[in-house]
Order: sequence, then structure tokens, then C-alpha cells
Amino acid sequence: MKNYKSKISKGLFVILLVFGANSCGDSYLEEVDRYSIDSESYFNSETDYYNALVGVYDLLQATYVNVMLGEIASDNTLCGGESPTDVIGFQQIDDMIHTPVNSNLRDIWNWMYAGVNRANFLLEFQDKTDFEGREMIIAEARFLRAYYYFELVKWFGPIPVKESRFELGDETTIPRSPVSDVYALIEADLKYAVDNLNYTAPEVGRVTKGAAQALLGKAYLYQDKFSEAASVLDNLITNGPYDLVSDYDSIFEHSGENGIESVFEVQYTDAEGAGFGCLQCSEGNVAVGFNGIRNYSGPLFDSGFSFNVPTQEVVDAFEAGDLRKDVAILDIDNWAAQTGATFGTGNEHTGYFNRKYIARKGDLNTGDQNLTNPNNYRSIRFADVLLMAAEAYNRGNIDDTKAQGFLNRVRARAFGDSNHNVTSTGAALTDAIAHERRVELVGEGHRFFDLVRTGKAAQEIDGFTAGKNEVFPIPIEEIQFSNGNWQQNPNY
Repeated sequence: MKNYKSKISKGLFVILLVFGANSCGDSYLEEVDRYSIDSESYFNSETDYYNALVGVYDLLQATYVNVMLGEIASDNTLCGGESPTDVIGFQQIDDMIHTPVNSNLRDIWNWMYAGVNRANFLLEFQDKTDFEGREMIIAEARFLRAYYYFELVKWFGPIPVKESRFELGDETTIPRSPVSDVYALIEADLKYAVDNLNYTAPEVGRVTKGAAQALLGKAYLYQDKFSEAASVLDNLITNGPYDLVSDYDSIFEHSGENGIESVFEVQYTDAEGAGFGCLQCSEGNVAVGFNGIRNYSGPLFDSGFSFNVPTQEVVDAFEAGDLRKDVAILDIDNWAAQTGATFGTGNEHTGYFNRKYIARKGDLNTGDQNLTNPNNYRSIRFADVLLMAAEAYNRGNIDDTKAQGFLNRVRARAFGDSNHNVTSTGAALTDAIAHERRVELVGEGHRFFDLVRTGKAAQEIDGFTAGKNEVFPIPIEEIQFSNGNWQQNPNY
């Protein structure tokens, strides 16, 4: 999908879609009229719809911050960086002292709503022009809207929802919808996508039927709808084209992108154009540079800013003989002793780095290596699907034997044998699945939300306050712009 990725920014500016993703503190709604276009002069051809769809995909690249903070907020990593004031919004989230005045949370709100609005724009005119393949484009747009709304609801809880473009003034009249209503729209969008997409996409990196099934199963799981999650995920496992790759290490290398284990990936490229004044303008995976080794000189890796550093606790969570440990976690002292590499230490240095998503030498960057890294984010992997299905079958009291089978497929690869199979049932099996999710998916942004949705966050995350930190505060600007229409999340 490299050519497809290169069209993203071009498609955005050609059709003048609502940007709504600035860093100046404006409400996302204030951008709407500024970039309105005449619908009568657009959506008249397949090319128009395709370019509009490219614009909807574009905001996926801004989800790099969602991934990083999903780790930093959890017990997997510390914030790190150069000093305790380096990206203060990250530091506050790590310490669970964040407030509604947090530019990084505002970014998530703005950028995800920009994605929603672009999808809504296309969907407003879905019936204007007919052409072969239109249903597929509509299905992709509905998947992407569901993806952005899913990010928003898991970060912020009740949120304002529309199925058409947000307009200036909506913030004072449209209420925050209950979480159940948000999920109802997500489910409807994903069911449509499942029914209208194929397992093979027309271009690598575009949404497939499998991606829609996986995200639908995940949305069910987040609502404790275990029987529904088990059904859709089992169908995907049985009928989809996915499998575990034999070599876990290969997944996170450039050559492993969009492989048989990839159900959905956020596509990144090394195009220039990024800057610290506009991080969301990057076509590259910004998280890779943030995660990187500070002042590094040596083989294999490039340097970075030493954020998101794994804790000793998560390193110790790996069992003896687990082949994933050295893939997921870079022990920089051992690496330096083996290779002669040198490095600097930053704030909260633990001696470990998120090896999955740190820059490799030879990544063919043409711009700033810390902003334009082409390392795709593996948003939904088949291993994640197997573990979600295992959890649904177990926690729903449906079939522990089936749950064991899905869990043990993941563990067999991790250890290279079947000697580490789990045979427990009930609550012990629930704990085993949760443990497996942690070590299988460490560094991939899922841990905080896994702890929240299973009610374990308060006991695992330092500083976490039950009844407050399950969701994040609505940005203060949005509360102010709503003129009393939206109330802040409890205890913020």
C-alpha cells in the first residue's frame, strides 16, 4: 500500500476535507465551515469518492499518540523522555495526575473527531453517484468511522455523536451520548462493513472483512457481550485467511508488514513534510522516534527520545523460555555489552526499550528519522484475535476448552513447544488469558484499556483512582465551547 499511502495527503488537500486537527487549541467544530466545499461540485465520480476515502484514512496515522499513551498510562511503561517536564502531558498521564488542561489528550480528541467528520462527509453523499464498487467504499468509510468513535469512547466515555458532519454550534446543542449509544453506532457500522467487504482488499492496507469482524468482536468484548464476541471472533478464526507467523520476531520488521498475521495495520511511509509544530502532518510513525534510544550509536537501531520505557515488572512478567521477551524488550545494557553500542540515559531510565517500535537502521527514511519512520502499526494481529476469542469463551462461561485451545495456539509459538499449554479453567484461566495478553501485546497500546475494562486498573496502576481514571477528561476547551451543554467527566 505504499503508493496508496503516498496519496493520502494529496487526497486530503484535493477535496479540502475538514482538517480539525490543529495544535492551536481551537475546538474541532470551529474548523468545519472554514474548509466547507460545495457538494454539488463533488462526489460526482468514483475518483471523487476514492479521494474522499483517502482523506478518511489519513487520520489513522495520527493514532500514534493513542498507542504510546495506552502504554504510558498502564503499568507496562514509564513516560521517560529527557526530563520530568519533557512533554508534560505525557508525564502527567503516566503519574495519573492529568487534568482537562492537557494538550496531548486534546490532540486525541481533535484528531479522532477529524477522522469522524471526514467519514461523515463522505457518508452524507454516499447515494449521490452510483458506480461499481461504491458499496465497498461506503463500507470502508463506515469501518473507519467506527474505528475513530471506538478510540473516542474508550478514552473519553460518553461523547457527542452524529452520523452527518458536525457543524459550528453543534457543541451547544448536541449532548454527549451514553456509551451504549456510541457502541450501538459502532456495531451498526461494523456489521455493514462485514457484510460489504471481502477478506482480500483491493489495495494492501485497506480495510477488509476480517478487520471489521475483529473490531466488532473487540467492541463486543469491551461491553462484556461475551456470546456476541465469541461468535464473531470464532467465525473470523475459522473462515478468515489469517494465521500466526512462525517467527514472532519477523512481525515487527519492515519485511513483516501486512503479513498473514496482520488483520489490520495503520500504514506509514517515509514521506517528508513533518515537523514538531505539526506532528499529525507526518506520514511516518512518530511513536517510533519517541520510543527510541537516547543518543544511540551502534548497530541495527537508530536513536530517539527515550519515551515509553518498559518497567522491570513487565520484563519479569515473561516466563522462562518465552521467545517473545527479547523481541518485545531491548535490554540496552546487555545489547551494549554484546555490540559495543553507546547510548545516553534520560528521565526514568529503566534500562529497557520497546523494541517492537524503535527505529531500525536502513528504514529508508528520506526525512527526519524521528518523525517519518515507515514502521506500520500492527493495530489488530491474529494473536490478539485468538486471545480475545479465548477471553470471550472463558469469561462468558461458554466453553473453557475452546478458550484453552485459542490461548495455547499463542503460547505454542511463544515457547516453540506444547509443554507450556494451559489446562486451568474458570477464574484461573481468566488470569492466564490476561497474563498472555500482557506479554503477547506489550508495547502495542492495549494494556491500559484491558485493565480498565476488566476492573483491574486500580490495583495494578500506581495513582489510578477508581471512579475517575477509567476515562480521561474532556479537553477544557470543549467544555468551554459547549457553553454548559457538556459536563466534565466525574472527579476531574
